[in-house]
Amino acid sequence: MSSTPQETETHEVTLSREEQWVVHHVLSTRVDDALDDDESPPDWTLELVETIESGAETLTGYQARRLHDALGEYVDQDETPQQDVVHGSAVLTRLEEFLEAEH
Repeated sequence: MSSTPQETETHEVTLSREEQWVVHHVLSTRVDDALDDDESPPDWTLELVETIESGAETLTGYQARRLHDALGEYVDQDETPQQDVVHGSAVLTRLEEFLEAEH
């Protein structure tokens, strides 16, 4: 059985330093929340943190979808700082382009 195209397809995502910070913050918060609840963090969050910290810019379709969802939740929160909304929204726009192309 082979993987679906969305799982094996990769996307190059170039992030500015500010965008990297917002993505890292969102992912780290997910990991911390899971640990606080005595749960294992989702593998995709750990993989993406590793990807971002290593300077790699390649995401799988699955990672792009999950990151899109997590960033969308973050930028929609009233307490999210405006600068984070700006940078997070820029990443969301680029991710949406990839995700729309997959369908």
